[in-house]
Amino acid sequence: MSFRGLSRPNATSGMGVSDHSKKTYMELQRKKAHRYVTFKIDEKKKEVLVDKTGGPAETYDDFTASLPENDCRYAVYDYDFVTSDNCQKSKIFFIAWSPSTSKIRAKMLYATSKDRFRRELEGIHYEIQATDPTEMDLEVIRDRAN
Repeated sequence: MSFRGLSRPNATSGMGVSDHSKKTYMELQRKKAHRYVTFKIDEKKKEVLVDKTGGPAETYDDFTASLPENDCRYAVYDYDFVTSDNCQKSKIFFIAWSPSTSKIRAKMLYATSKDRFRRELEGIHYEIQATDPTEMDLEVIRDRAN
């Protein structure tokens, strides 16, 4: 019996998190410098890096448009809303974007690295796993935040 590929490094080793990624998240969380940040895995560097950032004035549609149709990403989104008591609130969502059209290797890599990366980001209120846009629709975000 042959176990081809057993000696190769596997995806379960997890990825490191770049200092720039942590700093960019902190800018979103504390300074409200960004509405969202998307992150991608750089397999060569074995690190999670910042992919894109959205300015404070950008919308949820801008955020969803920034996610690739056929590749995985991690994202954080700062959702501002007004409560029924007329209070301004903000909740930070962590979204693991893994579209069904992405490659299996990418899905496995992002799935096995998610927990380690997620632990690096303190102050996340909600987490969403999405394989298609309807699973992270603005209505889903609103329902979770309220």
